[in-house]
Amino acid sequence: MNFLLLLVLAADPKQALTFRATFDKGVDADFAKGDASIYYADSYKDISGAVKGLGKAPVAIENGALRFKSKNTTALFYKIANNVSTSEGTICFKLKLDPALDLPPDYVDPIQFTDKAYNDSAMWVDFTKDEKPRLFRLGVFGELKAWNPTNIPPDKNPKFNERLVVVKQPPFNRDKWTHIVITYTKGSASLYLDGKLQGNSSPITEPFTWDLEKATIRLGVNYAGLMDDIAIYNRILTPKEIAKLK
Repeated sequence: MNFLLLLVLAADPKQALTFRATFDKGVDADFAKGDASIYYADSYKDISGAVKGLGKAPVAIENGALRFKSKNTTALFYKIANNVSTSEGTICFKLKLDPALDLPPDYVDPIQFTDKAYNDSAMWVDFTKDEKPRLFRLGVFGELKAWNPTNIPPDKNPKFNERLVVVKQPPFNRDKWTHIVITYTKGSASLYLDGKLQGNSSPITEPFTWDLEKATIRLGVNYAGLMDDIAIYNRILTPKEIAKLK
């Protein structure tokens, strides 16, 4: 294999793919460097007895996508180990919903990456609960004891907002898919919607660590609506590559 071909392969996003779930053939991932199975538990408070499959989650496959039929309060997840790079990467997925009509009156996290909680070595996107229209946000938080040692509530802690990328007029609706992309490296992350950069997080200086035995890709926390085509890469895709994905 010549050097030029090696460079082409190295640049191909498919070579960096570590996980993909299209939901075309079921709920388990089509491709995974780690465990491909989806898991269910009654709550994230204790996932030690999690079982494979959808369990009692209000979720079903609908036309090759994952339909959250009502507010999901169960634990539904894939495992992070070997499926998600701990140093840098790109996370892509699609949502179809009307936030004003479909979501419950709570904070809603379509996807979370953590082994503990939303504010402790975690990365996620969410819809806020009070604003109209509801804001769409990317949150990136290192170890809680380092950035918020006294655990001050988010609404009283300006350091919480410093770790967010906020979209005030997100383009979600029931008639089309919205493509979400998160790129991340140690210390920062960026959010794209439909191929367009929405913003970059402030530098994150605190440690960011996962216990890979417990770390999970959490799906549909309080979410109701459609989700499809979760793809994860072990490098940061370029803006041009991201535009082609949508």
